[in-house]
Amino acid sequence: MKDYIEERVLEVAQYIIETRATIRKAAKTFGVSKSTVHKDITERLPKINPQVAKEAKEILDVNKAERHIRGGKATKLKYKPANA
Repeated sequence: MKDYIEERVLEVAQYIIETRATIRKAAKTFGVSKSTVHKDITERLPKINPQVAKEAKEILDVNKAERHIRGGKATKLKYKPANA
């Protein structure tokens, strides 16, 4: 694996751990695709640093479990009248 990829993987993982960010937010912050972030965290990170991978995976699992709630809130806000 190239050095710049390893650096990015560790930076993304650290960002997710510190901010409890979603994959989408991390991808937008680092200017890469969601697929790249997902592959970085699930495949590359465990080979580089298993302990950090475990921490990041726990956060992503929580985000995944809560995403239906966030989606419902976003839809509610979208259709809520402005004056209500």
